[in-house]
Parts: sequence; C-alpha cells; structure tokens
Amino acid sequence: MKNKYRILKIAVTVILLGFLLSFSLKKFGGQKITDKQISVKMNEKTPVYFIDEKDIREIVKKENPSGKVGDLDIPVLEKKISNLPAVDSANVYLNLNGKLNLDIKQRVPVFRLNKEGRDFYVDEKGVEFPISKTYSHPCMLVTGNVKKDEYEKLAELVEKIDKDDFSKKYFIGISKDRNGNYNLLTSEGHYKVEIGDLDHIDFKVRGFKTFVEKYLVFQDPEKYSMVSVKYQNQIVTTLNPYFKENDSILQAGNKELAKAPVQAVRKTESQPRLTGNKANTASAKPKESIKKQTIAKLRETKKTEKKPAAAKPKKKATVKIEQKIKSI
Repeated sequence: MKNKYRILKIAVTVILLGFLLSFSLKKFGGQKITDKQISVKMNEKTPVYFIDEKDIREIVKKENPSGKVGDLDIPVLEKKISNLPAVDSANVYLNLNGKLNLDIKQRVPVFRLNKEGRDFYVDEKGVEFPISKTYSHPCMLVTGNVKKDEYEKLAELVEKIDKDDFSKKYFIGISKDRNGNYNLLTSEGHYKVEIGDLDHIDFKVRGFKTFVEKYLVFQDPEKYSMVSVKYQNQIVTTLNPYFKENDSILQAGNKELAKAPVQAVRKTESQPRLTGNKANTASAKPKESIKKQTIAKLRETKKTEKKPAAAKPKKKATVKIEQKIKSI
C-alpha cells in the first residue's frame, strides 16, 4: 500500500508540473525576454574571465532573434553554450514567470602548455582548450612534448606545488626534455631540479627540500646547473661550468682524467653524506679524505690507435663534473 501511495503521489506531482509548465508557456509564449529577465551566473570557485555575461547574452539573442519565450529552444541554446571551448558545463532553464536562467561553469586552467609550437591551457580533467586574446590566466608554464595521458598526473603535480609554500616559492615552471625526464625550473639561481617521471612526487620534493635546508642554503645558487632527485635515496648535483668558483674542482677532475688511459676511463662515484659520515666506496681507498668529492663523467671516449706517419690529432673527451650527495 505504501508503494502504491508513493507512485500515485509522484504521478500526480508530474501531471501538475506538466500542467503548470504548459500553462506558463501559453501565458508567456508571446512575451519577449528582456535583459532584466535573463540571469547569468558563473559557478566556478576560481574566478576566470574567458567569457563574461555580455558574451552569453549575445549568444541568447543570436539563438532567439525574435526574443519571444515561445521561440526559444532551450536544449539547442544549452548545447551551444556547452560547446564553447572555455565552458566546462552549462545549465539553461526557464522559470514559470518567464525568467531565463543560465548557470555557467568555465574551465579553470591548471597549467599552460607550449607543445610543438602550440600554446594552450589544460584544466584539472586533462582537457585542452585554447588561450584567449582578451584574458590570460596566471598558472604554471609547462614546455616539452607532454603526452595527453600525462596531463592528469601533471595537473596533480602543479596543484601540489601551488598548495605547498616551499614549492610555490622555488618552482616557477616545468619542462620535459628529449629523454622524457621532467625538470622543475627554479626562481632562485640558474639550476633546474630533475625529477624524472611523475611518480613519487611527494618523496622527491621532500628530498629536494631537505637538500636545500641542510646544504644549498649555505652555497651560492649559481654553483649548480642541475639538482637531480630522480634517483632513489640520493641527490646528484651538476656543477655549473660558468661559475668561477668551480674552476678548481673542474680542473682537478680534468687532471684525474688525464692520468687515466683513454680506453680504461671509468665513471667513478663517491657518495659523501650530508651528516659528515665517511662514505663507503667500492673502489680503492683515496689517499686523502675529502668532504666534498666530485664525479667525473666521460661522455665520449676514443679507442687508441697506432700512430701512422702522419697521425691525426686526437679529439679531447668532453667531461661533465657532478657532485653526488646522499639525501637524509
């Protein structure tokens, strides 16, 4: 009995609403919709201005030239507004008194992507939409060949940076290099922070924060060209070759390379801890203990050949000097 009563109540309610709607349409069908009878609301939490109330009113006029309530096709108007690139959703409805209501939610950019010569915005859902000629939204700039299936993870990274005071202070941009590694561009110094892929972002940013607080704050920000946190439980820094104070370290690295035969040059690594403990090494023990050790990486080696009568001069191997430090 209770179920029958509920069904009957719902049926009566639907019939009454249908009757009131048909009566309203007959009564206001010939009435014109004035500007005062059009209500436009923007429902996004973050204020954006890709479209404004004036743009929506112009669309209403184009879709209903006569301006009469009876000539207005609400589903067509709603679809027209929803298809605008900067609109996330639109809800259009008519009150019983003939007032037209338009609830609009615009897309809010999470980052601005420069990819293959194109420049566009991406929202939190990973949807692309074009930049505006009249409005520029302040957000993180990302460059590189970012794939669409990476948009959502990248949006999560940007949102985490925006919510964290430390990250927001240091990171002003993101770039993706040819090897597929992501780099965070910093506001201080001339270095970038290499994070590799978009996994374990919290752990990587926390490691960089520890490195900054315990070591980097005591160094000149121009000392490094890159700080890498993509490796597990360690931080690798690359010295800036254009920083004068690095000359002695770079020269020492070049001398060590010059002593070793070109064929037998190997990449040696040392990992001094920030706490001052002695680092364990797999190779032979050095003669002197050094607090800050450098790693010389040989990018290119040439095999030795027997010198003919007119031997060509050998090409010098290019060297990349890095400093490798374990994070705490």
